[in-house]
Amino acid sequence: MPDRSVSLFILAGEPSGDRIGGALLEGLQQDVPLSLSGVGGSAMIAQGLEPLFPMADLSVMGFADVLKRLPKLLWRLRQAAGAILECQPDLVVLIDSQVFSATLAKRLRKKGFRGTILLYVAPAVWAWKPERAPELKQIFDGLLSVLPFEPTVMARLGGPPTSYVGHPALQRLPFRAELPERGPLLLLPGSREGEIRRTLPLMRKVAEQLHNHPRVTSLILPTPSSRQAQLAAAVADWGMPIEVVCAEPKSRDAFARAVAAVAVTGTVTLELALSGVPMVTTYVGDAGQAKRFAKYKVKFVSLPNIIADREVVPELLFIEPDPKRLVGEVRGLLDDRSAAEAQFEAFRDIRTLMEKGAPEAPLQDPVGRVLAALV
Repeated sequence: MPDRSVSLFILAGEPSGDRIGGALLEGLQQDVPLSLSGVGGSAMIAQGLEPLFPMADLSVMGFADVLKRLPKLLWRLRQAAGAILECQPDLVVLIDSQVFSATLAKRLRKKGFRGTILLYVAPAVWAWKPERAPELKQIFDGLLSVLPFEPTVMARLGGPPTSYVGHPALQRLPFRAELPERGPLLLLPGSREGEIRRTLPLMRKVAEQLHNHPRVTSLILPTPSSRQAQLAAAVADWGMPIEVVCAEPKSRDAFARAVAAVAVTGTVTLELALSGVPMVTTYVGDAGQAKRFAKYKVKFVSLPNIIADREVVPELLFIEPDPKRLVGEVRGLLDDRSAAEAQFEAFRDIRTLMEKGAPEAPLQDPVGRVLAALV
């Protein structure tokens, strides 16, 4: 363990990464004094980070969204690289935001940066371009994985040294003792601008047709604080009460009471699974994403299914949205308690695996792995 103050540049580009970063900073600061710089949201700011620029500038998904915001993204890329090269931190930790993180790391290496760079949340090269794994070894000194099978896969593919460190949701979100007979239906349209724009109309149809379902007591839309006012305004004319709550801490209460959820495929599906909330997952992609799905023949896209390696939750992936189909799947989950119970038991198994890790890659402490990189 270092016996001096450690300079750390840490960057997250979206709310899920910010939560991971916040937990990491809290743990690190219990062991070493930190000199912080970087980019993050409310969780990392609460730990003392003064962001170089707003985290929302990096929250994009899909080729179409990236192209629209390319000038700003390139500007932020140069700004982040410049800050790192100027301060020469002891350690750089880049959290998720895979394209931005990899591009930033490549730029740093090209400019001669020889410091340690860690990527927290391993990229899904096992699904998208497995040939990329050896390339990652040239720019990252190590990966911290939140999925238990990734260290083994990364080693087989020739990627960087990878440690399974679990997911912060394991500490934040308890697993429910049982499924409620009635409760709120959760609507989770994503946190990125493009996701929200493409998915919110689908969520509206679900709300309109299922708010009177006998098992649904209310409709709750958890969202990051940065999106709360935007989404409250967006749902104001839906014609039924929608409770828009800040994702932290009120989502914990919503997850505890929810009868079911409809969610964009992403980190939140793992958080729901680790809480024991039955769900239907969906995603509205663009043409570029459709080509990737076809090219790489992706088996699953939602994290519960990926971890279980079987279809635990329904995945409805659209290029042209189909509200009728989505409403039907959610209605079916509400009508068929046995389907919800099957998900619940599968989620229990997923949580047990993630609490221990795989036999060949047991759970490690992320703080310990970061401190080890400084020795």
